Amino acid sequence: MHVPQDPRPAAEPSQPPGPPPHRFGDPGSPYASGVPMEHFPPPPRHDPWLVPAPPGSRYDRLARTRLHAWWRPLLGTVVGLAGLMLAGLAVILGGATLGLLVGVEIGGTNGQIFTDPVFDLGINLLAIAAVLPIVYGVVAWIQRRPPGTLSSVTGRLRWGWMARCAAVAIGAVVLGQGAVAVAYVATGEDLGDLFGWVGWERFLPALAVTLLLVPFQAAAEEYVFRGWLIQAFGGFLSNPWPGILLSAAGFTAVHAYIDWGIVDVFAFGALMGWLAVRTGGLEAAIALHVANNVLAFGVSGADGSLSEALKQGSVPWQSLAGTVVQLGLYAIVVVVMARRRRIETVSR
Repeated sequence: MHVPQDPRPAAEPSQPPGPPPHRFGDPGSPYASGVPMEHFPPPPRHDPWLVPAPPGSRYDRLARTRLHAWWRPLLGTVVGLAGLMLAGLAVILGGATLGLLVGVEIGGTNGQIFTDPVFDLGINLLAIAAVLPIVYGVVAWIQRRPPGTLSSVTGRLRWGWMARCAAVAIGAVVLGQGAVAVAYVATGEDLGDLFGWVGWERFLPALAVTLLLVPFQAAAEEYVFRGWLIQAFGGFLSNPWPGILLSAAGFTAVHAYIDWGIVDVFAFGALMGWLAVRTGGLEAAIALHVANNVLAFGVSGADGSLSEALKQGSVPWQSLAGTVVQLGLYAIVVVVMARRRRIETVSR
């Protein structure tokens, strides 16, 4: 008996599901251990290169990040000093080359490098300002934290706050100079012997160099002494005062003042360090430093003593009257203003 065949193709027998893309035990397989992939932990996350300090950190503690180690501040200081010397040497050699081109000779008086006092002042200010990119680089590449944390707890320079501090600084500097004048008169000094006008032709070039370069020179010194040094000590110590006082001592040591000048410079450095911690940044210190140096170099340019502007040594005791008035008035007004404006003093 003939049985007709079904014209439809025979159904394929059911097949068990195939093996996973990687069989158990295959090298590189997520199933190599026999554990399903969903039970594996996620791959480890890599820290970003720049790690900020924890929220709530005070200005002097901003270097104490998760990556902080004892060797980072030490290595950063050594690298920074080497960079400072190399940068200063490069600026001086560049200045010497430029001097040859414009006819300025090397070998001035009173410790000058160049015979032209305005040119000499400009090169000296540039040599100090050259430390700014170096200290920023040390913070970023050795401490591995945002360079802006040198400026303030917000990670940047607070320009509006610094402008307000600058207005106070100008007033404090002027009143301080008035106090010095009163002290001189009270002790029988003739002010006419202390100042003489050189004329606009000689004064304007000195004023231009001062206004252009002093802000960078003063800021560089603040970033090194009130920024790097205070935060380097703050990485180890919870009390800010050792860092403030030691940075003030270092600031005094790099100046060649004697007798009352030591007191003046140390008081300035200590108060600026305290204000940096108290206001959460360098803005107040930079503002007063710039105002003070602009006045000093400006007066030297106006009375023809610019060749002695960078010469440091003995300071008459009458100048301390100006120091007390200037620093005392500035500190009080800035602290009150910071409190009223609720200036941030810790990181977020």
